[in-house]
Amino acid sequence: MRHRWIFWVLLSNLWWLPRLSAESAPYAEIPKSLSELRQLQSKVQEVYRKVLPAVVGVRIGSSAGSGVVVSEDGYVLTAGHVSGTPQAECEVIFPNGKRAKGRTLGSNKQIDSGMLKITEEGKWPHVPMGDSSGLLKGQWVLSLGHPGGYIEGRSPVLRVGRIQNFTENIIVTDCPLVGGDSGGPLFDLEGKVIGVHSRIGPSIAFNVHVPIKTYQETWDRLAAGETWGGGLGSFNRTPPREIDLGVRYELVGGVMKVAEVKPGSLAEKAGLRPKDLIVSVDGKSVASADEIREIVVAKKKGDSIVFEIDRGIERMSLKVVLNP
Repeated sequence: MRHRWIFWVLLSNLWWLPRLSAESAPYAEIPKSLSELRQLQSKVQEVYRKVLPAVVGVRIGSSAGSGVVVSEDGYVLTAGHVSGTPQAECEVIFPNGKRAKGRTLGSNKQIDSGMLKITEEGKWPHVPMGDSSGLLKGQWVLSLGHPGGYIEGRSPVLRVGRIQNFTENIIVTDCPLVGGDSGGPLFDLEGKVIGVHSRIGPSIAFNVHVPIKTYQETWDRLAAGETWGGGLGSFNRTPPREIDLGVRYELVGGVMKVAEVKPGSLAEKAGLRPKDLIVSVDGKSVASADEIREIVVAKKKGDSIVFEIDRGIERMSLKVVLNP
């Protein structure tokens, strides 16, 4: 079933894109026959299997994003708006469900690059970094991430597309991205990371990624926990202080679910419990942890947030008071 799905994702990208010569880039030509399409599909499957173990979910407080491990000792590349403030505790979640403690490092706010480091000892699954200086328009690429945040039992979601444009600091592709994908990797068809997901453009099929070369050129500054830069729209602003409710969320069957409630947290005091299904937050339907986070960061100390939840056959409203 997964193979058939990849076939149709590839096919859906073919009808409007311009044809390129076979010499323009490896695997850049639009397949002209079923045989060529199957060859491309086979290559996509091969790369997906190879890189899958290193594509991680990232949790920092109640927010969620994606990342990619690029060294055996646990350096993780992500988006700067995901890593946020340096030296914050975070959790890195591997596709097999293994969880590791980590810490946020530096970020370049101007281009939205960020870095984390797994703080537990181990030899971690990782993938090589590629060369984003030799990209070509029309080149096939693979986008992986955890849309809606990490969901237990669901592998990182694959999107296949092509490079639409690029500069030294930006790669634009038509690989669809949604909330939670931020910080996930963009791969070439050699299985090397060439970019990191930053943000959605004017449409879901016009998306911006940070070139891997910028991480390579600023590695020491990022690893040292330095934060610098400004001027990239919303990423230039100091992030609002987020009050941690002490909740971890999951998206199950299109419904947000409370996966975990920390003992002694604001959420526990309000009565939230694991397995509660979230109908709305402050009267708004939510489909990701990021959407809940947007509601939280708009609040200030002393405010409250109303969770409408389903618990079994009972529906109830629970008020979380923000008084840390």
